[in-house]
Amino acid sequence: MLSDRDADLQIILPSNGNLHQPTKDFLQSCNLGVERSSSRTYTGSIPNLINTTVLFQRASDITSKIEEGRAELGITGLDRFLEYQRYGGDSTIALDDLGFGHCKLVLAVPTSWLDITTIEDLADLALEFREDGKQLKVATKYPRLVRKYLLEHGIEYFSLVTTSGTLEAAPVAGYADLIGDLMATGETLRENKLKPVPGGTILSSQACLIANTKLLNRNPNALAKVKVILEQMEGYLRSKQYHKISANVEGVSEESTITKIFERYDIAWLQGQTISKMYNASGNSSYSITIVVDQKVLLDVIDYLRKLGATNIKTSDVKNMYKDKCSAFETLRSQLKN
Repeated sequence: MLSDRDADLQIILPSNGNLHQPTKDFLQSCNLGVERSSSRTYTGSIPNLINTTVLFQRASDITSKIEEGRAELGITGLDRFLEYQRYGGDSTIALDDLGFGHCKLVLAVPTSWLDITTIEDLADLALEFREDGKQLKVATKYPRLVRKYLLEHGIEYFSLVTTSGTLEAAPVAGYADLIGDLMATGETLRENKLKPVPGGTILSSQACLIANTKLLNRNPNALAKVKVILEQMEGYLRSKQYHKISANVEGVSEESTITKIFERYDIAWLQGQTISKMYNASGNSSYSITIVVDQKVLLDVIDYLRKLGATNIKTSDVKNMYKDKCSAFETLRSQLKN
């Protein structure tokens, strides 16, 4: 079913759960803040994107709503998307990591299973169960992903117990031997006397942006707004990797000063450095420089500038960083052409 409404673009966001507030915070950071009259209303807007409607749905329903054509875009967990995506359907991933909602889908067994230390041990146990006329029972909310993983790792004798309730209680309650569930810190597993199987990580997941290709193919106005959204998201996510440094450095000339600074390769390869002459009463030649560096080498670069005699060293966050084109949009557009 395709969407039938007046807005150029509709985007579905999680209405509750672990992704709800982080999604709102993320969009605010991307200059795409959402306005909603109250927490009880299921629609909202993005003032910076005219004629865009925001819909709030359960995270578990967002993938199916996008598949049905209820909206062009949605934000949900990668785990939810891969579990519920319709093979050959109209949904696709527009941006696979929004920088929040990180967790892992893992297999977890009772801590009393001391002999299970690898996924191969689990495969041997499944065979033992089979020889005893039993099947290894796995409780999960992700039957598609768990089944695929088990089969790929040589575990053929098992049965899946699909449930929407609390999975950690399944082994104690006796309706499953182990579970396949999401883990963020592992604290909930430990409290319920469960442990993740080493090598039993099915998927590393995080929040992602998904899109309906059929709707975007037929609606150029929506596609134009999607480009704006992807530009803002990509620019914000990229900027988190960098810091801006400004400092005053003495030097004979601009050329000699910049050459001295750029002897470090991790400064020289970046674009956007600036240098300008400073005038002071002492008559010494000095220059104000501004450079952008990877956050991984921030302190190293600061120490390097100190050795060059730099003073008044200041750092600041980079608000957004854009390249010559939006990679995410180019990838999405290539999918639409196909």
